[in-house]
Amino acid sequence: MNSIPIIDIFAGPGGLGEGFSAFKTKQNHPFSINLSIEMDEYAHSTLELRNFYRQFPNGAPDKYYDYLHGKINKIELFNAYPEASKKAKQEAMHAELGGKDFPPEYIDRRIKEALNLSKKWILIGGPPCQAYSVVGRARRKNDEDFFKDPKHYLYKEYLRILAKHSPAIFVMENVKGILSSKEESGEQIFHKILADLQQPNKSIGNEKEKNWNYRIYSLVSGKLPLSESAPADFVVRCEDYGIPQARHRVIILGIREDIEIIPENLLPQDKVPLQNVLVGIPRIRSELSKREWPGMEWGSWIRKIPKEPWFSELDKIPGMKSLLTEKIKMITESNTTGSVHYHKASTAKFRPDWYIDSNLHVTLNHESRSHMASDIHRYFFCSCFAEKFGYSPKLNDFPQSLLPNHNNVIRALKSNLFVDRFRVQVNGQPGSTITSHISKDGHYFIHPDSTQCRSLSVREAARIQTFPDNYFFEGPRTKQFQQVGNAVPPLLAIQIAKIVFNVLKQVE
Repeated sequence: MNSIPIIDIFAGPGGLGEGFSAFKTKQNHPFSINLSIEMDEYAHSTLELRNFYRQFPNGAPDKYYDYLHGKINKIELFNAYPEASKKAKQEAMHAELGGKDFPPEYIDRRIKEALNLSKKWILIGGPPCQAYSVVGRARRKNDEDFFKDPKHYLYKEYLRILAKHSPAIFVMENVKGILSSKEESGEQIFHKILADLQQPNKSIGNEKEKNWNYRIYSLVSGKLPLSESAPADFVVRCEDYGIPQARHRVIILGIREDIEIIPENLLPQDKVPLQNVLVGIPRIRSELSKREWPGMEWGSWIRKIPKEPWFSELDKIPGMKSLLTEKIKMITESNTTGSVHYHKASTAKFRPDWYIDSNLHVTLNHESRSHMASDIHRYFFCSCFAEKFGYSPKLNDFPQSLLPNHNNVIRALKSNLFVDRFRVQVNGQPGSTITSHISKDGHYFIHPDSTQCRSLSVREAARIQTFPDNYFFEGPRTKQFQQVGNAVPPLLAIQIAKIVFNVLKQVE
């Protein structure tokens, strides 16, 4: 039980793998990430750096922190530790599963090399989920586009690896939208996926092979799928398990049929309010779009609010005028818009043992994006409204003059649909789901502190997703947001790792 290999496919930035590698017993860390496969170049770069960090179990060297502090580049870091960097590059594989440049034979060889003859190993990961996500499906023009989307059937690559290599246990994660997706025939995709995962060889038309079948379990109900349980039994509501966001994801646990052990369920925990993880991250202010408002001072633009027509409309909302007036007095020009290596270190109220690295003297990936001047006023109003009433305002709560001048806003108000397009993360409750959409739209992720008047930074999103503060996300800010939004929260993954470990321990 000292070294249980993990193969992580469709790994993203490595949230699921981070949880498994961080899980520890009284004696050791039993899981080892032997291979992570990811097609996105920036997520792969993030994985590679994290794998490098794991090569130093007694603590990363000073040069690692020099890189995080922005003092040296990645080439200089890796050149300083050639053996560690070589192993990190071997373990983090940049490849597209199912792609023409990476045939199955090559992937299979890499998996065998990583396993080194081990029979007791775990497969983790989830196929790209854009085809199943509610947002992704809403954007397609028609059902035909859905069935042409190659991501729709990438789970078959997962099946092929299951059938070929027969891991002892697998963990598969996907978006909740998969439960309502249907095939062209009208059959529920999720029922087919459950049946396929139970008999991976049969599902890929390879019944002559005598590899193992699997028993499928819910981490919530513990029931087998095709007898007693419903698809909803596979939905893990992260806020019920100590994760500070209302993230609902489908997670399937498969155990090889020769292992006749029923796994434990996830144990419910107290809900963690949003502010518990945001407290301690340095304050930064929003960035005013210079292209639209050249020369405009950020603070001056907010202090202009009492002269705006919409401010007089606040008389209809009790207490709002006085609250906004009070908050405007707190606005200063002094706080910065942050940076990728922001020079102030963070503290943490919630789980400082997990988030804080005493050798890290900066706050990583913490910079505000630019906002239109009109949206900054809307963000200010929204965050004040949420502080006052404890929920995020809908469009019909806005002063008329503050509403965006768009035809779709008028349609939304008439139909009462999509009226929550400006959404504040509300203190006192878990945050809303961090998704990859945060890379394109800050309106759904407004910071609860009105005096910062902005959407969340990458680091704040990473805190809500429970990544430790020394987890550095590579690439442009848009790509950083996508990585965080697509990940499995590591603190949830640790709980799953414990369930998996206990199954294997009983086998021993």
